Amino acid sequence: MNIQTIPYLTFPGTCEEAFTFYARVFGGKIEAMMPHAGTPAEAHAPADWKSKILHARLSFHGQALMASDSPPSHFEKPQGIAVSIGLTDPAEADRIYAALSENAPKIIVPLGPTFWARKFAMFTDRFGTPWMINCE
Repeated sequence: MNIQTIPYLTFPGTCEEAFTFYARVFGGKIEAMMPHAGTPAEAHAPADWKSKILHARLSFHGQALMASDSPPSHFEKPQGIAVSIGLTDPAEADRIYAALSENAPKIIVPLGPTFWARKFAMFTDRFGTPWMINCE
């Protein structure tokens, strides 16, 4: 039996921008970027929401993230969870941290050494996604 855990992120209308950015940061491929327009969901979407993303999937290094835009009446900021990136290359940890934390509204723990890892960081990126970077 094969089971995967795939983080599913929601955005308040910035999914396409966020996933385009994440694809660059992680060297990934956007496998799906489906707006409401042209789908059965279009009939239920307000006119200004038809170009917003109904479903997206990003694959990178054997991993995946999925996401969608969530209408303002349903959107909730993530709480009590973070997308954790595990690495073994300190230079790659530096690169990913620099990219994801640029213009970050909240840096909880800046990237640095800890007693359990060569480098660790916790922050929320400019799109509202909470991240942890752990480089062992």
